[in-house]
Formats: sequence, structure tokens, C-alpha cells
Amino acid sequence: MKLWKYPILLAMRRPISCFVITCNEADRIEQCLQSVAGWVDELLVVDSGSTDGTLEIARKYADRVYETDWPGFGPQRNRALEWCEHDWVLSLDADEVVTEALRHEVDTVLSEPNLSANFIKFPWDTYLFGAPLKHGRYATPQGKLFEKTGARFKDRSVHETLLLPEYRVRTLKSPLIHHSWRDYQHVIEKHLKYGVLGAGEKEKAGRKSTIVYAFLRSIVDFLHQYVIRRGFLDGQRGLLMAVILSQYAFHKYAALWSFGQTPPDDKSVTKTAKLK
Repeated sequence: MKLWKYPILLAMRRPISCFVITCNEADRIEQCLQSVAGWVDELLVVDSGSTDGTLEIARKYADRVYETDWPGFGPQRNRALEWCEHDWVLSLDADEVVTEALRHEVDTVLSEPNLSANFIKFPWDTYLFGAPLKHGRYATPQGKLFEKTGARFKDRSVHETLLLPEYRVRTLKSPLIHHSWRDYQHVIEKHLKYGVLGAGEKEKAGRKSTIVYAFLRSIVDFLHQYVIRRGFLDGQRGLLMAVILSQYAFHKYAALWSFGQTPPDDKSVTKTAKLK
């Protein structure tokens, strides 16, 4: 974005801190950082053990780069949040790209003198093999920009929802580009990993499962994605994503069942091995 195009708007806009959490994202982190560098007022990268050149790329664009361990998605985002200096925070993933249209819309909204919203959602254009999914879970607007006061992410290993004292939501029109998956193998591996992590969170909460429930839940989730949320309108990609989310549900609840079958002394070893 050429900053000189909107000098008055930028002068009025509330300042933004942006953070990106990374680990081995060298193949896509540059596109993400380029989309916000020079636009946000503070850009942070919080990395957990990258060995592929991610850090070198991050240092070209970020104001500060932190190298940390990996405590889980929620705790890592909370670390990053504490290091942000401005009242408005943009939380991005390395596979997301802010378009020029979205930047301009954010500038407009954050320049409103009587802005009441504290949680701003972006439409999500999630690409699957070259085209965006327009329906279902991966087309749901995402709350990425928020007012920092009282904000905290759930202390979870995955699906770390943002918690605010109250939600005053505004949904914008311009999309955030999301390149979640590198190839078919990555789609499957990522959903399997997140399914097992989600099972771990459910076990901590005292939840139980059976293989029968895992199977039934996979059917329900397929129908919900493909029929109720109209994934069928995305053609072959919509069918594929409905099947993948069905598998994700099965893996999550089957993993939860498996934890209950493992002797207590072996549980931590089993879970660790599954996530490597």
C-alpha cells in the first residue's frame, strides 16, 4: 500500500500493533509481512524455533522479533499481546495477507471519532487449491482486530478464542486472504494435529468419548458443512472440505477415546509422540 494515498486518513487513524506467531514459515511469511509492514504502527514477530530462514525474513520487516519456546497457541498469543504497545491490536497468522482494500477500510473505521466497536471481524477468503471457499467454516468472518484493554486469549493449545470484557462487533466488507494449506498432505496433517490437540483440551475438561460417537459426529459434521452451511455450492472443493472436516471430527473424538484407553503413566508419552 502506498501510504501517501491516504495521508489525512492515516494521520487520524488510531495506531495499530500487529503480531504474527511463526515456526518454519519461510515459504509464506514474507507475503504476510509485506502486506502490513509500513502500514501498521508496530510489527512484531514471535517465533518458536524456526530453522528454515523464517527469522531472517522476519527481521527484514518487523520492528521486533522475539525467539521463544512453544507453550501452545493461546499462551503464545498472550505473550505477544503483552508485548504490543498500542491500544488496537491486529493478530495475524503467517498464512494470512491483508489486501489494500482491507487496509483502507480499516483506516477508515479506526479514524471514526466516535467508534464504538472494540472487536472487528474481517471476511475470510480461505484458498483451497487455487480458489477461495465461499461457504462453510472457512468462509466465516474472523475477529482479527481488537481493542487491547481487558483482552486475553483462552489458555488453550488450539482454538484459542479471544476473550473480551464485552463484545462490540463490527464486520468489514473487504476480505483477509488466507492460504492455510500448502498441499493435500498439509491439509490432512494439519487437521489431524489440531484434532488431537482439541481432544487433549476436551480431556482436560473431563470430557469422554467412544468410537461410535466419533463416527456419528463425523457424519453430523459432514452434513453440517456440506448441506446446512452450503458447502456444496463450492463444488468439488466444497465436497473435499466437508469430508476433511468430517475426518477432523472423527480424529478428535477417536483420539479422546484413545486417551481413556491408555494407562495413566503412558498418556503424556503417547500424546507427545502423536504430535511430532
